[in-house]
Amino acid sequence: MKLSSILHSVKYDIICGTDNIEINNIQYDSRNVKSGDLFVAIEGFSTDGHKFIDKAIQNGAKAVVCRIVPDNHNTNCSIIKVDEPRKALAAAAANYYNNPAKSLKLIGITGTNGKTTSSLMVKSILENAGFKVGLVGTIANYIGDKEIQTNRTTPESLELQKLFRDMVEEKVDYCVMEVSSHSLELDRVYGLNFNQGVFTNLTQDHLDFHKTFENYYKAKLKLFKISSTSNINVDDEYGRKICKDLTADYVTYGMENRSDIYADNIIMHSKGIEFDLSYKNEKEHINLNIPGKYNISNALGSAAACLSEGLSLKIVKQGLEALKAVAGRSEIVTIDYNLGFDIIVDYAHTPDGLENILKTAREFTKGKLICVFGCGGDRDKTKRPIMGNLGTSMSDLAIITSDNPRSEDPGAIIKDIIAGVKHDNYIVVEDRKDAIKKAIETAKKDDVIVIAGKGHETYQVLKDKTIHFDEREIIKDIISNNLNETN
Repeated sequence: MKLSSILHSVKYDIICGTDNIEINNIQYDSRNVKSGDLFVAIEGFSTDGHKFIDKAIQNGAKAVVCRIVPDNHNTNCSIIKVDEPRKALAAAAANYYNNPAKSLKLIGITGTNGKTTSSLMVKSILENAGFKVGLVGTIANYIGDKEIQTNRTTPESLELQKLFRDMVEEKVDYCVMEVSSHSLELDRVYGLNFNQGVFTNLTQDHLDFHKTFENYYKAKLKLFKISSTSNINVDDEYGRKICKDLTADYVTYGMENRSDIYADNIIMHSKGIEFDLSYKNEKEHINLNIPGKYNISNALGSAAACLSEGLSLKIVKQGLEALKAVAGRSEIVTIDYNLGFDIIVDYAHTPDGLENILKTAREFTKGKLICVFGCGGDRDKTKRPIMGNLGTSMSDLAIITSDNPRSEDPGAIIKDIIAGVKHDNYIVVEDRKDAIKKAIETAKKDDVIVIAGKGHETYQVLKDKTIHFDEREIIKDIISNNLNETN
């Protein structure tokens, strides 16, 4: 494709060379550049693509898009200057893949917690309505039933547009996306228009990146400025703020505040929730297979988006009830064992997420509630003492352990967590596998163990390597070994 066509709609200046050249592929990682490629120099978290322009040219780049022009121009390579390389990359990727998003109906979901569960609920509802659905999310990406592994919640714009193109070729009707605050701030979804935007909630997270809560809020708000209809949780104070800050159409949902779509007559139990879902003088009784009051909110937001797309309340009911479980979200992993106690694995890695899962577990815990949790390294440190206080005050026993320490010392992270603890009902077991083992060996009849923080993840990120670490496998092995020892 001609460079001029790839850069259609992008404002740019040609510093040297020409835009009348054929380009093979687009790359933003110089290591992937091959002869005839376009290299876009973007600024990342830990490094700056401008530092690798020379390397990209050495690898065969035919053109470079950048904000900072290199001192020495290579006469065999076109140098294109833009003000915002990330937006240029998003636009170029869309053009290169023939603007596939225009052939899809996009539903975007953002918020601190609930994005994954909500996206799978929307997918289930749409599939029950007969649509073929793609999904871009934390656990995996999907094209219909085909699962594609993913490394981040929202891919970089180049990979995202390629995924859209694959979906179009597979005749996907709807794409449901988890839209992270990082992706909004870093222009990964620049140029997209969403049929529906869904706001779940906003609580403390990612302040290592956004620096202030107001910046975090403004990043989330961007989704609703590019959505035809916004579906807002008005039980959340920031949801109510979004409604005030929006000029476009929006639909409200909630349980506690007056809203367009609401739930009442709630019945909660260990394996799920029942409630009445009401919308425009219609009502359906929903029997959700996922426990936790907060999952009613996720169901309402998912229902709101689908109802705004014109689906019936009956179809919404069928789709919500068809979803049997969500990996690593309130996931009871001991259903096949007769232990006398339950173990729940949950992705809760924020104060709000931890509070929600512990509140849910407490409601059906007859014995003691045991919580295993830690905090990730190289992430927002201010939430560590908050989670320390929550994990100990809401449990009968808290086992504080390591999560994904990354480049930090696990012991130092645990020390930060303990700084917020006001009770003495905790022990420290730094090795996460040993912490899980300790919880299982401590549990007695009618107890509930919540293992929080990693959920669906099948790895642990250490200082010098990433190791395989699937908590469901670990739990199974510990239980099997314990049963063998007692036989």
